[in-house]
Amino acid sequence: MDSSPQLHHVLKGMADSDPTSLPAPSACLADFCLIPIGTPTASVSKEVASVQRLLKKSGVKYTMHSAGTTLEGPWDQVMHVIGQAHSMLHANGVVRIQSDIRVGSRTDKSQTPEDKIAAVENLLAEDEEGTSSK
Repeated sequence: MDSSPQLHHVLKGMADSDPTSLPAPSACLADFCLIPIGTPTASVSKEVASVQRLLKKSGVKYTMHSAGTTLEGPWDQVMHVIGQAHSMLHANGVVRIQSDIRVGSRTDKSQTPEDKIAAVENLLAEDEEGTSSK
């Protein structure tokens, strides 16, 4: 979704008159944790590895972490690859899957996960500078 000031009034009008015609945001960050249920063992590392292989082939920027994976890219592409992960695991015999997904989008600026981490690290560095000068 274009965030230009020129289109703001158009989108506002659409939101007021027919919100079902609104486009999805053009980009997003999504943290998702895919939870296979009913696997033969408590470990799901094989399923997670399969999803990581899919993400690598998808072209979506991603970062795996201990609580899931952060995806970064066009809204439709991010949501599509999450759906593909479900379909792939179902095809591999996992009969039930739940995903926890937290999705963020911004219209005021472009911000990567690295930008968000750097902002916090800068604040923490300021704390250290203040402590060392005392």
